[in-house]
Amino acid sequence: MLRSRTALLTELRLGRADRERARAALTDFCTGEVRRHLAATDQALYAPAAGAAETRLLIRALRATAAAVAARIDVLASADDADSADGAARDVTSLLTVHLAVEQDVLLPALALLPGADLPLLAADFETLLEGGRLDRPAVVDVTSIPHGRRHPRIFARLGPGEAFTLVNNHDPEPLRREFEAALPGVFTWDHLESGPTRWQVRIGRRAPGA
Repeated sequence: MLRSRTALLTELRLGRADRERARAALTDFCTGEVRRHLAATDQALYAPAAGAAETRLLIRALRATAAAVAARIDVLASADDADSADGAARDVTSLLTVHLAVEQDVLLPALALLPGADLPLLAADFETLLEGGRLDRPAVVDVTSIPHGRRHPRIFARLGPGEAFTLVNNHDPEPLRREFEAALPGVFTWDHLESGPTRWQVRIGRRAPGA
């Protein structure tokens, strides 16, 4: 759909009025559906994989590409001449085509193999967010009953921008803190509420963009 909308703007010889309508339609699509897709994938799919060593670099690359797409959408929305709009539209299309291919061909298979990542549940979360809904994020996440190797993706999946929760664990979660430092440097908060000897509680938060 994005490719056909871009072609309508950049490849056909449209009159001025038709061209403006095509540009407005493409801009609305990008600022609406494309941005919702970028936000939904970040929360539902990138977050669970951000802290795992197997997928951390992949998530960094995907987030960098998503930021580049968002930047070109801003250029498209603010372009005041035809050449700038055409260039931005082509950039959005080419970047997003590669970005979606990596999500489909690399990220999803990696998530399917990642211990603790429930791919059908993550896909359902993605659909909820894409439709404008909100995820039910509990205030307390008790991982003591989850096998050790499957905990971290569950924890990362619970922390959206501007949100916080209390983690309950049966050992010092310092390794998890190092994963947060690697995945979200300078973006998360970490406050000890209880420190052993048999139970640990930590209040973990994630700063909202611009905060």
